[in-house]
Amino acid sequence: MKSSSYLIKPASSLCNMNCLYCFYSDVSKQRENYSKGIMSKDTVEILIDKALNDAKDITFAFQGGEPTVAGLEYFQYFVDYVHKNKKDHIIHYAIQTNGLILDEEWLDFFKENHFLVGISLDGNEYIHNQMRVKGKEPTFHKVFQHIQQMKKKKIDYNILTVITRQMIPYAKEIYEFYKQQNFQYIQFIPCLPELDNSTDQYYLRPQDFYQFYHQIFPLWYEDLKQGKYVSISLFEDLLMIFQGHYPRTCGMLGQCQLQFIIEGDGTVYPCDFYALDQYSLGNIKNDSLLKLKQSVNAQKFLQQEKRYSKLCQTCQFKNICHGQCKRMNIVYFDDDYCGYQAFLKETYQIFYNIGQGKLK
Repeated sequence: MKSSSYLIKPASSLCNMNCLYCFYSDVSKQRENYSKGIMSKDTVEILIDKALNDAKDITFAFQGGEPTVAGLEYFQYFVDYVHKNKKDHIIHYAIQTNGLILDEEWLDFFKENHFLVGISLDGNEYIHNQMRVKGKEPTFHKVFQHIQQMKKKKIDYNILTVITRQMIPYAKEIYEFYKQQNFQYIQFIPCLPELDNSTDQYYLRPQDFYQFYHQIFPLWYEDLKQGKYVSISLFEDLLMIFQGHYPRTCGMLGQCQLQFIIEGDGTVYPCDFYALDQYSLGNIKNDSLLKLKQSVNAQKFLQQEKRYSKLCQTCQFKNICHGQCKRMNIVYFDDDYCGYQAFLKETYQIFYNIGQGKLK
């Protein structure tokens, strides 16, 4: 059965928060038009029609900016149109949200339509409120309250946490806080520098990358040995790699894939990190999926060279890394140090043993 996935930006770069490190705001500032607007019903229908005609197993994922800014009616219309037009299709829905406006009506909608909800929470209250604000107002309590409501309604969710430089001294504290809250699925997302690689005060350096995972790994491993498994995205990927499988995270093996990022006006990009004018593949309203896949910009994106470190030449892990994601690898290594390599040297044998069912 053919499968496909689409990452949809229903509200483009619009957002109801002002997170200090927002990478998509930086991406959007590089474009001629910062916002592509709220996605129209016509664009929704064309996108769904083409998706249903192309594959039987389809994932529609929604992201931003903040996707809920498009309004609940947008999502209700989207799901209703899919329901009316699907035949023997298998449909999956996911959304990544800051969780700020998730009232009962939103949550009931997610529950009824089996949405997987990724909700942004940057650790404990102290760290979260430094980074994730609305104007100058803290947001932790409101977001945390909505997470508790999702738990009560038994909505499938995971926690999305951006690792900033400020978080490193609190890594163990954050892990223990998440464990206390019984968060089972956690995605730690390294904070990136701006596209011109200029230095700012938030983005993760290779030494920070190492320090963060070096601190939480022993806690995670001890819990695992006691039968308390917590899913952490990097660790999940490494387990899959050492079992001989493909990891879930795009770019983890150093190879780009076309992701089909659909902006509010229907413009299609190959990757969320490269939703830039010069990478546009075309528009879902005017171009077939095949034309988008075979576009000149699609091929340029896939063949584009990326930076490596001189350390890569002799690294024992180069065949499972291949320089990582070309946008993300700046937080993994520089010319003199690789935090990913340092972490793997400490842990690769353990990950391999876990994959073989051996716990010590």
